[in-house]
Amino acid sequence: MTIYQRTALAALLATIFLIFVGAIVRVTGSGLGCPDWPTCWGELIPPTSLEQVDFDRLDIAKFQKRDPGITKETLSAEFNPVHVWIEFINRLVSLPVGLFTLGTFLFSFQFLRKRPSVFIASFSALFLVLANAVMGAIVVRSGLKPGVITLHMALAMMLLCVLVYAIYRGGERRPQINLNGSASLRSLLFILFSVCIVEGVMGSQVREVTDELALKFKDVPRDVWHETLEKKPIYLLHRSFSWVIFALGAMTFFKTRKVTGDLAQICIKTVCGIILAQMVLGILMSHVSVHPVVQVLHIGLSSILVVAMFWLLVASRPVRDNVDELIST
Repeated sequence: MTIYQRTALAALLATIFLIFVGAIVRVTGSGLGCPDWPTCWGELIPPTSLEQVDFDRLDIAKFQKRDPGITKETLSAEFNPVHVWIEFINRLVSLPVGLFTLGTFLFSFQFLRKRPSVFIASFSALFLVLANAVMGAIVVRSGLKPGVITLHMALAMMLLCVLVYAIYRGGERRPQINLNGSASLRSLLFILFSVCIVEGVMGSQVREVTDELALKFKDVPRDVWHETLEKKPIYLLHRSFSWVIFALGAMTFFKTRKVTGDLAQICIKTVCGIILAQMVLGILMSHVSVHPVVQVLHIGLSSILVVAMFWLLVASRPVRDNVDELIST
């Protein structure tokens, strides 16, 4: 593996880890643990107690643009040191993503002429990181406005796909997954990937609903949340759509049993295993409890599923499809 690939892989792993940490932020309701950005309670290193907060360093007028009811007193009442540090750690974890992605872009200049698609992918990855950093600021300043969080997550998923492509194309020897020349099988993989993306977008919208539940019903046990969720059309659609993915996953598993190559079998079994695990986690949240740990695993595994699915699609492309030749001409 080249130094370029190792750097891109580090960026990919850091992004997956950040998604897990971001999931912890959401399920703990720590999204506004730091009410300002890029500082946290007006400081580079956040306070550990309310007594340490210097309200003169906070622009209350700016906060009131998103909510006129915000005052020094309301901010004081919302201060929670646990939430503060969970959100602050989330911001710290984003730094390696930016640094490794920047390194990936700098190392990609070696491919500028001989393999321009790698350079373009690296630039796109850096652009997505910067765009998501801006989006993170908008998330905070909007007061966790619905829709903004979903877009934040969607950009992260796009970044995963771009990094997977960069890692694959950045190697001198690229492993090829042989689907035995089956165009229909590759189409099935593409359909499965597409519906997984759609399901992920709907899942993010469902998590926006659970975020509201966490704020409005702090004293209501999580094992009865599904009673409220079942009244939400997006939740019912998300839950029903998961069976479509399960059916497509099962179809993929049985249709690929004769596909040759250890790498192909590992990737396919990983995809099918994650789909099965996601179904189990979804059933637990639907019929037992919307437990924070289950939520984090559900969100985090979705990122790994996207990576595995996109790797399958990239590595199973026919060899004759040369993107670099098309770009150079």
